[in-house]
Amino acid sequence: GLEDNLWLDKGVLATNEALVDRAVGIVERMGARVIGPAEVRAKFGIEKRMPV
Repeated sequence: GLEDNLWLDKGVLATNEALVDRAVGIVERMGARVIGPAEVRAKFGIEKRMPV
């Protein structure tokens, strides 16, 4: 997973946010679209559950 990668660039420690931003950029440059959790739930007909 993303948490296994410590470096964003040479000498630059990675944060989860920076790694996700980079992944989104790669996906979008390939012509695809990244969707958020609400759109995924709607697409698959899944209802959001309240946290316990």
